[in-house]
Amino acid sequence: MTKESLLDFPTDFPIKIIGKSQLNLKSEILKIVVRHASDFSPGTAETRSSRSGNYQSITCTIRANSKKQLDELYNDLSKSPLVLMVF
Repeated sequence: MTKESLLDFPTDFPIKIIGKSQLNLKSEILKIVVRHASDFSPGTAETRSSRSGNYQSITCTIRANSKKQLDELYNDLSKSPLVLMVF
């Protein structure tokens, strides 16, 4: 039997999203995250701005239940025109 993932689910899983600083960046990111992790509390998201203020990183730690859930979340975040990188 092969294991689908190196992770044991459920697990707390941090996702870091980087985008250009815009007024609606955080709210749009949080909408996507909550759509895939309904128990995620948006108030726990950590936001940091780059030194120059041009970019923003948002770290969301979700309770991941499956590799499929994470794959779909990464896919939706990556499709957003506001997002430059997801890791």
